Amino acid sequence: MPEVLESYAQGSWFTPVDEGTPLADANTGETVARVSSNGPDIAGMIDHARRVGGPAVRALTFHQRANLLKEVAKHLMGHKEEFYALSHRTGATVRDSAVDIDGGFGTLFSFSSKGRRELPNSTVIPDGPLEPLGKQGTFVAQHVYTSRPGVAVQINAFNFPVWGMLEKLAPAFLAGLPSIVKPASQTAHLTVAVVKRIIESGLLPEGSLQLLVGTHKGLIDNLGPQDIVGFTGSAATGAILRNHPNVVSGGVQLNVEADSLNCSILGPDVSEKDPEFDLFVKQVVTEMTVKAGQKCTAIRRVLVPEDMTEAVTRALTERLGKVTIGAADNPEVRMGPLATTAQRDEVRKAVKALRNSAELVFGDPDRVTVVDGADAEAGAFVSPILLRAEPDAREPHEVEAFGPISTVIGYSTVAEAVESAAQGEGSLVGSLVTRDEDVAREVVLGAAPWHGRFLVLNRDDAEESTGHGSPLPVLVHGGPGRAGGGEELGGVRGVKHHMQRTAVQGTPDMLTAITGHWTTGSRRTVGEVHPFRKDLSQLRIGDTIASAERTVSRADIDHFAEFTGDTFYAHTDEEAAAANPLFGGIVAHGYLVVSLAAGLFIDPDPGPVLANFGVDGLRFLTPVKEGETIKVTLTAKQITPRTNADYGEVRWDAVVTNQEGDAVATYDVLTLVAKGEQ
Repeated sequence: MPEVLESYAQGSWFTPVDEGTPLADANTGETVARVSSNGPDIAGMIDHARRVGGPAVRALTFHQRANLLKEVAKHLMGHKEEFYALSHRTGATVRDSAVDIDGGFGTLFSFSSKGRRELPNSTVIPDGPLEPLGKQGTFVAQHVYTSRPGVAVQINAFNFPVWGMLEKLAPAFLAGLPSIVKPASQTAHLTVAVVKRIIESGLLPEGSLQLLVGTHKGLIDNLGPQDIVGFTGSAATGAILRNHPNVVSGGVQLNVEADSLNCSILGPDVSEKDPEFDLFVKQVVTEMTVKAGQKCTAIRRVLVPEDMTEAVTRALTERLGKVTIGAADNPEVRMGPLATTAQRDEVRKAVKALRNSAELVFGDPDRVTVVDGADAEAGAFVSPILLRAEPDAREPHEVEAFGPISTVIGYSTVAEAVESAAQGEGSLVGSLVTRDEDVAREVVLGAAPWHGRFLVLNRDDAEESTGHGSPLPVLVHGGPGRAGGGEELGGVRGVKHHMQRTAVQGTPDMLTAITGHWTTGSRRTVGEVHPFRKDLSQLRIGDTIASAERTVSRADIDHFAEFTGDTFYAHTDEEAAAANPLFGGIVAHGYLVVSLAAGLFIDPDPGPVLANFGVDGLRFLTPVKEGETIKVTLTAKQITPRTNADYGEVRWDAVVTNQEGDAVATYDVLTLVAKGEQ
């Protein structure tokens, strides 16, 4: 008898004592595994995550967490063949498996990279600039993100058993939250295999990842105000979760990604002879057949100009007729079965509802031709279905058939296309195929409030486009209204979504101590040793050099103008410069001031400072006229050791002042500095 799938709870694998319910191979109907509703102690799992997993993850810096995600991804890459074999049994072809499995690994790599490049090597994220609250500068505020002492519960859908888990796990882990993963039972055997490989690697701290297979009954009951639930699934289940007392009044944060009647719009500028026409048709068929249309981002509504409905329908029908259907492990098969026969029944029911206002133009929901001896009845196979409806049809904007089903709908004006797109009442993604920039602006600005993401596709970006239906780790994934109103991914945005933002008020010194970033107005330490002679083991936040003065001569200005070719009149024409109310005479180039400032604070000898790799936030505040003097104060503002290199990054606060003490330029200098003896 196939094994009963295990949960991973409180540091060990839990095996149910009963036989459970069989899970069927989507291709053959054979039992793959069994799932029991008698799971482990849920309250104990949550307590373990809070007491053991949370503190262990929060003890790591963002960079350390990011590096662990990278190592997990590399470890999982070594087991792809195993995962692909299991994926085929869920009905996923090689192409489908790549979207799920490789897409999941890529998400880990992406969040690892984002974490190391965009987050500090600490456990606190300052948010935005300092907010001055008093005239003397002794009372200021800084918004910060900190980790919650809670748990991230992730309830995933059946269609992406790998990516669906990893795209939630990655930002939660970076944010310092332990995760409890609850996969959909239909494809849980693949999720279990991936989690087993992660646990066996020993890379993640104990308690930071637990797995609950079977029922999630009682899961929300044990959550509190520091906990987050990420749910992907039906709008009906999402509504049930929203009405749970712990969500309504208990402070549990709920993020929902639900049904989505996504659309793709063919612009009125596109003719059959244009490359955009073929791009449009190809994209629609791809989105209908990848994962057999079992994607929350698939195209359900095909919106085309009324005079193009026949041409588009004909082209789609022709291309759909070439789609081969059969067992998912057959490399020649274009589209595999649905995940389960129960899902097939749901699709047939939805198609029947759609046909109340739409005519069937391709396929038969009750019959399908499969190749290579596959059993169409034993497996969960279904034909791609294309329908066509009038603009005033109701069902295509209300009924989601979660399979290879799309409906062609005509529109007469661009405004009507926008209105039709909005009738989905909230979508994860929409797309427009056009080369007309005016059309693109009208459609996108009109449709954006109803979509979480919008793709504009044409011949110019087609080669690099990742496609209508591909959520990307760096872009937000979610949508308003019917789509759930949630938001996932989005790079660092997804990390911050799992954290608490707090406005901290106090003195500059207090905020420096709390955030680990030097705050304007904080103490500076001017020592005998030039800060550029200190490696990271010696350098401290607040270490400062106060430079000598330098007088900016007319010869300096003239030489800089001639040498660089920057002969703007404010630097070269006495009369014109005098007439300018901002200058009142010849002034030094801003970049000359910054260059001279560098000469005042630089230490020329080889040493711990390896390179200057940029300047951030440069502002020229007060013009410097010939004969005026400048000096610079340079302060170590942020120190970020790189965990995988023998050097780190140092951000320096630079303030250039004139002889009156007025700031003439402010900016951050970015350097790479050797670590030294740690």
